[in-house]
Amino acid sequence: MRAMTRADVDAVLAIEQTVQRFPWTRGNFADALDSGYLCRVDEAENGGIRGYAILMPAADEAELLNIGVGAAQQRKGLGRAILAEMLDEARARQLRRVFLEVRPSNAAAIALYRSAGFGETGVRRDYYRNEDGSEDAVTMACELSPLSHCGRGAGGDG
Repeated sequence: MRAMTRADVDAVLAIEQTVQRFPWTRGNFADALDSGYLCRVDEAENGGIRGYAILMPAADEAELLNIGVGAAQQRKGLGRAILAEMLDEARARQLRRVFLEVRPSNAAAIALYRSAGFGETGVRRDYYRNEDGSEDAVTMACELSPLSHCGRGAGGDG
């Protein structure tokens, strides 16, 4: 993976718009870059973007704001590898915890996060927009202590 640049935003946005029901906008990605968040892309050998992730560090924690994998690359372990690399980046910055929100209807993402060592910490009512108005968010966290297994071994082909 490498740092996302402004030149990558169109490719990242194209993936986002195909894999998210309520996608981020070009402005959301530009704001993340401008804010100095950890914005990373996974690039194929041919130079195309296969996936991306945005991590927002704050004090000794970080929030995983967004992660996406192109439809053609899903179910091949790439999301797991991207998540593992983002957790490794957080560890390298000596952050102690990564947290996130996920739609309860997104069973695949919840399973991925659990397999990487995230545990559920609560619910945020009416957090996400959806076709019926709103949907709750499940909040999850992963402790990154030196003895923690969070994210370790998550880079397999599962």
